[in-house]
Amino acid sequence: MVWQVQQAKQRFSELLRRARADGPQVVTLHGKDVAVLVSIEEYRRLGGKATKEQDFKEFLLSIPQGDDLDIARDPDTGRVIDFDD
Repeated sequence: MVWQVQQAKQRFSELLRRARADGPQVVTLHGKDVAVLVSIEEYRRLGGKATKEQDFKEFLLSIPQGDDLDIARDPDTGRVIDFDD
């Protein structure tokens, strides 16, 4: 089901119940999709983790290391400027 933001705010309990019973619920703002509410079970099935279950060390270790970045510097030093003129 698609919910406008105002409708979702007014009927939040029903929105939660429907997400658990019927599946993902789309929320729109000015006619554009802006969010999807899914049950925690669906979220976990999709591979997500609830923030409180992920410890800080695991979070830090999950950040990309950047070892595959090519950050070689261009050898061109630019033009020579004569300040004596």
